[in-house]
Amino acid sequence: MAAALTADIIDILAGLGPGHDIAILRGQRAQARDNAQLSFAALLEPKDSGDFTLAERYAVALFVSQLHGFPEAVEFYADLLGDEAPELVATVAALATDAAAIGPVGNYREPGLHSESIAVEPWAPTAAAAAAIGHRLAAALSHTHLLVIRPREASADALAALVRAGWSADDIVSLSQLVAFLSFQLRSAWGLRVLAGVPRGEGVDLGTAAVADASAVADASAVAGAAEAVDGESVAELITEYPDLNRPDRFTQQSLGWVPWLAPVDEADLTPEQRDALVDPLRAKMPYFRLLARDPEALRARTLTDLDIFFNTDGGIGRAERELAATAASRHNGCVFCASVHSAAATRESGRESTVQALLDEGVGADLGDAKWNAVVSASVSLTNTPLGFGEADITGLRAAGLSDAEIIDVINGAAFFNWANRLMLSLGEPEVPAKRGQ
Repeated sequence: MAAALTADIIDILAGLGPGHDIAILRGQRAQARDNAQLSFAALLEPKDSGDFTLAERYAVALFVSQLHGFPEAVEFYADLLGDEAPELVATVAALATDAAAIGPVGNYREPGLHSESIAVEPWAPTAAAAAAIGHRLAAALSHTHLLVIRPREASADALAALVRAGWSADDIVSLSQLVAFLSFQLRSAWGLRVLAGVPRGEGVDLGTAAVADASAVADASAVAGAAEAVDGESVAELITEYPDLNRPDRFTQQSLGWVPWLAPVDEADLTPEQRDALVDPLRAKMPYFRLLARDPEALRARTLTDLDIFFNTDGGIGRAERELAATAASRHNGCVFCASVHSAAATRESGRESTVQALLDEGVGADLGDAKWNAVVSASVSLTNTPLGFGEADITGLRAAGLSDAEIIDVINGAAFFNWANRLMLSLGEPEVPAKRGQ
């Protein structure tokens, strides 16, 4: 598989040949470009895949690609899966076809947002399909569908279902990183493809699945529960819940805390590789980053991608608009924690607190009173939708608001990246309102 890394995967999926104008502009964020490629290597072609096999990784990637309706990515990941486990290709493709849905949707846990909930039936492979592909992979695909379509419904119970299916804490973190990374990679490539005017591909025929009743809905916990927990560890030993947590009520610019459902690496136990992966030594104090340090290669590449997209101010759009794109994606996906951090940053960079608050209070359809900001929000929301619906109208709107192609790439990167960040925050823990001093 190493040959796949001789060319940039996002450029390949975007249909950008060497020297293409959009590929050159994308290169202005060289650290983000290089580390997106390293993220692919860390998550899809690691030096040591461990218990999370290459076949499982490629099966998840094919499933995610088909849920997003991205023919070039479907073909790319079907080829990888076909090299590793050809018997899985048709069945995984059939399951993804059956699982097709519109997202992001789902129920909010925050009481003040219940009126915005969109209830949909959870999806999982049937018992026959689970038997055909194995209960461990079946549980992974069920969890993947949750994160792609209903990210705001991620929960400790969802992680418990993975544990019961034989997933360790380290592998659950890698699975979450993989699904989240793919949510970024596909959106980045799709957005660049639309910007470059590359024609869209046709659907890919991957054959007929051998599982006849894959179309029925099954209970995810029942499918996952057929296997025993990893290494004798019980769900209670691996998963932590917080019955008395002081949870936020709605979207806010207030600073929030975050608590993990899986145990982070203890600060004193961080290895040199894990400390290097944090990039900033201060992150060793933060449970979120110490949890992601369970997969240090993926964490390091992700962090450097993030820093270049949001803090490299050499050309492109302003910092405020990048934070606005992050806020819009987070508001649409339903990530209250990410929205709090990046709405506050948008306010800090722009001084427009009431405008940013309107986006949080009224939702992504709010009129922000500024053509550029409205275009950034609209495009970010369009790119966040599943299946991918970002199109020529979004590019036209951004250009009409005065954005150059370099600035549009920054908007694509910012919105795409927060489809990565949201799915990690939502899938591995939950926000809390910190206690006031003296309480």
